[in-house]
Amino acid sequence: MSPAPAAQPPAEHRAEHVRVRHTAARVEDRLNKLLATHLRRRGWTPRVLGYASYGGEGWVRVLGRVLATRPPEQDAGGDGSPVPEGPYDPVALRDWVGPLDRDQLKERALTALRGWRAFISAPVEGVAVWVAVGDQVHRLVSERGGYLDARVPSDLPPGVHDVTFSTAPPGRADADERTGTPSTARVTVVSADQRDGVVSDIDDTVMVTSLPRPLIAAWNTFVLHEQARSPVPGMADLLTSAVQAHEGTPVLYLSTGAWNAAPTIARFMLRHGYPPGPLLLTDWGPTNTGWFRSGQEHKRAALRRLAQELPHVRWLLVGDDGQHDPEIYGEFAREHSQHVRAVAIRQLTAAEQVLAHVLPVPVSGSARSGVVAAVPEVRAPDGVGLAHQLRQAGVPLARQVWLPPEETAPVH
Repeated sequence: MSPAPAAQPPAEHRAEHVRVRHTAARVEDRLNKLLATHLRRRGWTPRVLGYASYGGEGWVRVLGRVLATRPPEQDAGGDGSPVPEGPYDPVALRDWVGPLDRDQLKERALTALRGWRAFISAPVEGVAVWVAVGDQVHRLVSERGGYLDARVPSDLPPGVHDVTFSTAPPGRADADERTGTPSTARVTVVSADQRDGVVSDIDDTVMVTSLPRPLIAAWNTFVLHEQARSPVPGMADLLTSAVQAHEGTPVLYLSTGAWNAAPTIARFMLRHGYPPGPLLLTDWGPTNTGWFRSGQEHKRAALRRLAQELPHVRWLLVGDDGQHDPEIYGEFAREHSQHVRAVAIRQLTAAEQVLAHVLPVPVSGSARSGVVAAVPEVRAPDGVGLAHQLRQAGVPLARQVWLPPEETAPVH
């Protein structure tokens, strides 16, 4: 494989280098640099965490993050084996029911330890990363916060493929590769003939944490056990039915959640039967213009980007009425009605509304989405109700959506 020319980051990332950075951003960058320098002196090395992403014919979007972490030979469990990583590790797949034996308790402790390590790991900016995409190798450089986000040329055919990340140039092995565990991520290449896709919110749409919104970020960071969250009844079956209605239908999970929670969210999705797909998350830290990044603008920008990059796809937009999904989806449908097949909004209970925004009713912006007449909009409290209404609206679903007995609410 021969290296391809260095890929350019997205325009919004390049623009950040031109503007004067906000004071909070400069302080955060300084602290991250000091921490990374200190950890490097203690033997920690830059390692790449690749994120699942998507692409089209002739290109893919590469997502990842460079973090300063312990060397692989030191990052091991008590028996000397590496601490498992990622959404497909055995810890995530174990069905923990009933009494826990010594081995299960040990595995839970290792899982919790991963959360703390992810929290204290320092992002590293300015690290060269080589990404192997099919027969091409692209050189990227980690941006502010250690993030990698670039659209690069690709010769991959439609389907799901693995891309490999390395902090060493072609012909040399980095620390992960020397231990036999290279960093990889899956990318979904959407065919030019594909006409359907699914975009779904996460919090209160596919999972419920029963916590006030300001506490969800900390909960997702430190509490890694899947039992700490509950799936929305029928939602996994609804999304699976929408994806299976046409072969090759992509599903993307768009959320205002932080990237630190990505492994936890992926494990939850896998455990509860949600169709696999890229997570489009954000960074809650300071930006070049303010103290915090706008979650609403993150979603708007992501939807606009999908319409531009995959103009042949019509999206089923799935969200909830706890925050601003109806408003954002309605705005997008009015501006890009040709890119929206339908909007499905899960209605939160009164208790969930209180946790979402203090009041027991939807916020005013969420009560009326203003979706254009050409785009069906349905609302229901669970995936079964949404599926029934979507089918009536002519949205294709692969099969009937139903609730298994363990998800059926008891009748009082």
